[in-house]
Parts: sequence; C-alpha cells; structure tokens
Amino acid sequence: MKPELNIAATRALATRIRRHVVRMTHAAKASHVGTSLSMADLLAVLYSGILNVDPADPERPDRDRFVLSKGHGSAGLYAVLAERDFFPLERLAEFYRDGSPLVGHVTRSGIPGVDASTGSLGHGLALACGMALAGVRDRRPYRVFALLSDGECDEGSTWEAALLARQHGLENLVAIVDYNKIQSLGTVSEVLELEPFRQKWEAFGWSVREIDGHDLAAISRALATLPFVARRPSCLIAHTVKGKGVSFMEDQLLWHYRPPDSGELARALAELGGDA
Repeated sequence: MKPELNIAATRALATRIRRHVVRMTHAAKASHVGTSLSMADLLAVLYSGILNVDPADPERPDRDRFVLSKGHGSAGLYAVLAERDFFPLERLAEFYRDGSPLVGHVTRSGIPGVDASTGSLGHGLALACGMALAGVRDRRPYRVFALLSDGECDEGSTWEAALLARQHGLENLVAIVDYNKIQSLGTVSEVLELEPFRQKWEAFGWSVREIDGHDLAAISRALATLPFVARRPSCLIAHTVKGKGVSFMEDQLLWHYRPPDSGELARALAELGGDA
C-alpha cells in the first residue's frame, strides 16, 4: 500500500510547477501557460507517489508510463520532471531555445522521464493504448497514464483508441482528462460540445469517475484505487480551471497562446509566492 499523500508537500510542489511555468513561458516568449497551469495539481499528485517511476533509473522496464497527450503543456511536464530530479532544474532555462530538447511540444529525445513525444492532439491515447497492450501481452506489471485535453476529445482518433482499450480489457490504462473547458479558439461548448461527457466514456465501455481537478486529496483518492472496475480501462474526468493559480489568467481564453510579459510575470509570481 502506498503511503498517504502529504497534502502540504504536494501543494508546495504544484506551486513550484506553476512558478516554473510562468517563468519559462515568459523567458521563451512562448505558449502554453494556461494549459500548463490547469494541470499542475494533477501532475503534482501523480509525481508524489502515484506513478511508479525512479529518476535514478528512468528506463526501468517495469516502470509506469506517462503520456502527456496534450503535448503543448510541455512546460508543466518539464517542470515536474526537474522538480523530481529527472534532470537539473537549471535546464528549465533552456525551454524553447534553439537546439534544446526542451521544445514546445513534449519530446522524448534527450529528456529523462519522458515516455512519448506528443503534440498532434488526439494521438496520445492511442500511444498509451499500445503501451498498455504491450504490457499485458508481455505480462509486465506497469500501468499507463495518459493526460488528455478536453479539446482533443473532438478528435475521432481519441474515440477509436477508447474503443480499442475496452475491446482488450486494458485495466492497466488510465485516461485523465484535464477538463478546463477552454480550447484554442473558444470554449469547448462553443467549438464542439462534449456533454454528456461522462456518459460518452461509459458508453465506450470505460469505468469513469469525476473529481475537482484542483482538490489534491480527491485526485489522490481516485488514483489510489485503480482500476476503477476490473478488466476495464479507467477514465478520470478532472474539472479544472484554465490558468489556475494566477487570478488574471484564470478561465481566460487569452492565455491559451499568450505568454506573460515582464509586468504580468511579476504579478503572477507575487500571487504564487515567488520572486521575479
């Protein structure tokens, strides 16, 4: 049995992730700050004891796999990997620089702890399905976690993968949807309504839970009881807020693409308890 989550330490980790994200996107003058902030709490819990991974041996065959399907949220993933000692924190300053492996969409090349290169939305769940199916057939104990955006659930490839996962009874597969309800050009409901969202996943044969994606204890409880139903893949719908943690970014479409300028960086760090 895994130890109980240390809420205070995990909240502090989530705050550090957010501070790194605003600094990285500001320095690089690059996206995507809003989506990285919305998933910071999910990442903090995953990397605080849910994922069976080891920074000292990041390629261990029986490790859990993590696929950031919403690969444009790379700043958040790089931040948590650096915080968990997969590579030095100083390397975060390389984000989006020419020649650096810390590119704007997650890449596996040259970055310990990254299991898949992603960025073309709608592909991540299929990659995770393949990993999970390989684990079943090879009789490996690992699990595969895929963190999806809500917007990529517009993609037919996501639902093809969902069908495949149920067909093969991939109980070692977990899809987590960062349901912040804003995608690149508008709200999810304006672009392509997903509701009734939970019922869609259930109709595809998944076991589903819904939580507040910023409630650390709720995230931990949900992910500590996997699979939700035996011989079925699990889907965790996490209701989140785009730009969470920085008041003027929260629930604002503007911050899907725009990086903070110097004044906005200072304001964001002040709210997050960091220095510019």
